[in-house]
Amino acid sequence: MKHKALLTGKNGTVISDFFAHMNEDFEVLTTSDRYEDIIGHLRYFLPDVFVYCIANETRDNMIRMVNMKHKLADSRIPFVLVGNEEDCLEFERVAINVSDLTLMKPMSAVAIQTKISAFLEKWHPAARKEQESLEGFLFPRESSETETTVSGTLFSQEDYFEQEKKAAVSKQRRHILVVDDAPMMLKTIKEHLHNEFDIATAVSGSIALKFLEKKKTDLILLDFEMPVENGPAVLAKLRANKATREIPVVFLTGVSEREKIQEALALKPQGYLLKPIDRDKLLGVIHKVIG
Repeated sequence: MKHKALLTGKNGTVISDFFAHMNEDFEVLTTSDRYEDIIGHLRYFLPDVFVYCIANETRDNMIRMVNMKHKLADSRIPFVLVGNEEDCLEFERVAINVSDLTLMKPMSAVAIQTKISAFLEKWHPAARKEQESLEGFLFPRESSETETTVSGTLFSQEDYFEQEKKAAVSKQRRHILVVDDAPMMLKTIKEHLHNEFDIATAVSGSIALKFLEKKKTDLILLDFEMPVENGPAVLAKLRANKATREIPVVFLTGVSEREKIQEALALKPQGYLLKPIDRDKLLGVIHKVIG
């Protein structure tokens, strides 16, 4: 049985390792380090483990993880820290006793997979069963018969069912996958779109392609200029795969040279927007493409 791992952080190498080398043990989903995004993914993905893939994080980001730890503890989801020794030690100085398991590189993907899997086998085995019965919400350790606690707030049963209805509506929203190597751009786009759409993010084309092997999306917002594999190369692979060739793609790029724009348009994407991204223009293109 696979464990569900929710990943965040700036360490693209570790995130890529999860998708490329640990998929036998883990079903993986990434999220930005924005607090609201993580909470949303916790509610609807219901992970078995939260993995902070740390690399040159700001102090503010690390402090944000202290608040996140409280939400994870309420739902009995362990916090795993993965990164190089310097980053991990700095995190543990800033965020004392937040990490339940710390894995320092250099360490192979296989070793990381083995250690996390072994750790999860010992982690409160009843907690996961309890979570799976709660229809997508996060609960602390106890609740009464007449009152239910959702994400740390006390609700009556009537309020609970109203929240459940809203969750059902939310699950019907269109899904968008955003692919960009710049974490700030991913954060900006999610802020623009999260009220109307369900958003997943990927920091590289390879991670996006791995995501699409198991998940579906209604639209891909694809950065044109990325290291290793740029947007046109990713789009070519999408179009060559029967399972993904019909997914609409909109390029997002800071490139304004005429030749490169023509190169992008020759691949017949469904749209093309220049950075910095204007929210109204972005929403206009999305609604035109997928309604």
